[in-house]
Amino acid sequence: MKPEDAKASRLDIEAAARMWDAYASAQPDAVRLCPEYSVERFGDSAELADALLHEVIQGSKRATSTLAREFLDDGASLPRVGSHWIACDGAGTPRVILRSIELRLGTFNDADADFARDEGEDDLSLESWRREHRKYWQRTEAARGRSWSEDDSIVFERFRIAWPPGRQEPDSVGHWFPMGACGGRGYRDPTWMPVPGS
Repeated sequence: MKPEDAKASRLDIEAAARMWDAYASAQPDAVRLCPEYSVERFGDSAELADALLHEVIQGSKRATSTLAREFLDDGASLPRVGSHWIACDGAGTPRVILRSIELRLGTFNDADADFARDEGEDDLSLESWRREHRKYWQRTEAARGRSWSEDDSIVFERFRIAWPPGRQEPDSVGHWFPMGACGGRGYRDPTWMPVPGS
């Protein structure tokens, strides 16, 4: 992450907690099944976070991929099916609650055309997914002082919008849509937050 993005990446944890409380009140069964959540944003810059979140809100982005060691770097566990994450914009304002509905651990070469289309790159092809993610992970790993390899473990994740009302989607999604730009779960608050009283 670039120093100029650090201020933009400060996440509004209090606003996220208020959003989570509203969701928990409206969807208590979903919260009982998976009471933890994380507060995050897509990508490695405020601009990329905004662009990717726009694709999520517009309905075209329903997948993301993240290097598994990024979770370890941030002191977080790998997500699980049913887990929630509050996606913030580039300014750190929470916008939607996402719920993981499919997770797979693999390597760079395990990405397939369907996943590339669901996450989206340029022409939505696997070739463009590989090109853009290779550049993204080379850049972000270099910023962490290490190199990236195609053999690194990647979390391939599909999600749905769980909150706010009007943006919610059913639990079973019959098909996937093309995506926007590259960038997995980028910056996160490293604290998984349990629901009070659970």
